[in-house]
Amino acid sequence: MGPSLTFPLTVHFSTVTSSRRFIVHHRGYRKLSCGPAAPRINVKPLHSLTGESSRASHVHLETSKMLRCRNLFSPTIRRKNKKSKSRSRSKTVSINQNRFFKNQEPPHYLQGEDEEEAEAEEEIEVGFSLKSSARSHSHGVQPLGNLYLNPGSINSRNTGLGNLQTLTDELVLDILGLLDGTHLGILATVSKSFYVFTNHEPLWRNLVLDTLNGGFLYNGSWKFTYVSAYDPEFDMSNANISCLRVRDFYSDYLFQSWLCANLEMKPEWLERDNIIRKKGITVEEFVSNFEEPNKPVLFEGCIDNWAALKRWDRDYLVEVCGEVQLSVGPVKLKLGDYFRYSDQVREERPLYLFDPKFAEKVPVLGSDYEVPPYFREDLFSVLGKERPDYRWIIIGPAGSGSSFHIDPNSTSAWNAVVKGSKKWILFPPDVVPPGVHPSPDGVEVACPVSIIEWFMNFYGATENWKKKPIECICQAGEVIFVPNGWWHLVINLEESIAITQNYVSRRNLLNVLDFLKRPNASSLVSGTKDRINLHEKFKNAIEDSFPGTIDHLVQKAEEKTAAREKKVSFWDTATDSKAGAFKFSF
Repeated sequence: MGPSLTFPLTVHFSTVTSSRRFIVHHRGYRKLSCGPAAPRINVKPLHSLTGESSRASHVHLETSKMLRCRNLFSPTIRRKNKKSKSRSRSKTVSINQNRFFKNQEPPHYLQGEDEEEAEAEEEIEVGFSLKSSARSHSHGVQPLGNLYLNPGSINSRNTGLGNLQTLTDELVLDILGLLDGTHLGILATVSKSFYVFTNHEPLWRNLVLDTLNGGFLYNGSWKFTYVSAYDPEFDMSNANISCLRVRDFYSDYLFQSWLCANLEMKPEWLERDNIIRKKGITVEEFVSNFEEPNKPVLFEGCIDNWAALKRWDRDYLVEVCGEVQLSVGPVKLKLGDYFRYSDQVREERPLYLFDPKFAEKVPVLGSDYEVPPYFREDLFSVLGKERPDYRWIIIGPAGSGSSFHIDPNSTSAWNAVVKGSKKWILFPPDVVPPGVHPSPDGVEVACPVSIIEWFMNFYGATENWKKKPIECICQAGEVIFVPNGWWHLVINLEESIAITQNYVSRRNLLNVLDFLKRPNASSLVSGTKDRINLHEKFKNAIEDSFPGTIDHLVQKAEEKTAAREKKVSFWDTATDSKAGAFKFSF
């Protein structure tokens, strides 16, 4: 294995760290598009759990602040320790510098150090590490900072684009996204630069998802998948022609996509576990201690009797699902075909199987689990078949998940892990997560494109915040309660299978009714075609099924509000009764 120190990651690093973003929207998928103000924008439902996160930028590093791979990738920072000759061995994956400095000597600060000096140094494990299976970028793309370390080099990205070199990488990809596969293939022969850009995998992913609509078998890459779908007789032995490496091609944007797909989760991202865990509490205790105060909690042992815990493995699920097509992002796939994809794919935003009709499509799956007793009051059930989507089966490989979002229609939710494990981060309704930028009307939110990029750029931002996020790892057999209005991010730490349901109880009924009657309900409401009329339908159904319930809840809410105002008024009066006395302000 080569030395841990590799290459300086970047000098001009602003586009790598956080400039890519996409917009999350309430009303369905739209094609990926880019623009100078919001490079690489994608539009999809705000409250979706499809795992296609969104990107915004706030971190900008000065070009003079060189971020080197010694800091980002190296498992160690060395400091002098003349008293100790011992060195702790790092377990993180090192990168062989020979991959990146072919035909030239590495910079002097990456070459071997004096052996005696090395022995007098202590290693401290820091930074990021790559997955053990990670390979260098297939086309040799390097971060822009490397160009400044090779003053004799000319960026082949610019020379091969001609007059288009003045455009950002995002705009170039936006233009290429207007082409079909045939013309992308033709353009790849124009220059080395166009060759690299036209082989950018998300371009081919969009073509496959937009044009094949689920009628495909993943074949190692999105480009080969597209080609084999349109020409089954194509000789795939020539596939290595798509892996030509281009020398002196520098692009932060293209490199970032590879980087996010190949980074391991840092141990410190997984250490914090501050959620309250409960086992065997009563429904009344749950309501009074968690549901009414709107606080998350993780349950242990409440689904031990589920048949799904014993049955749901790959073989069983593929057998019972058979030819049924399940929702995978914007397309539908057979479960066996999805597993074929998830076994091969290495991308920063893996497709997430997230189907709201799984129990109707495969009834045996619906009978393999039951709603835990804490969540059985579901008032949306009064709508019968007209209720919005409320339950999903979720399957995805390691690295898949959902970026920050709030669950739809102001509902609360529970999520039970059947296989695998998930990392959760939750922020209360009054705290917007760092790197997340909701629009004033709540219809859109911009946040980092991939979940791993949010961890890279924003995870440590809350260290000095008074209100810390709630974090946990939810293992198989555990259930997490997500209160209404809470922002949350979820990432699979391994291949995972889960069930989640959104529900309305008396504790959040008024919140849901208020949400459904907002002026922009046609944009905000999700999970049903009749967004505009859902409020009236739901309110009328509640009044028919539970007469007086809404009036009673309104009265209780008004009493609580009056009590809070009375408390504030008392303290204002008390502090004003003496001249010059300090006045509390609530």
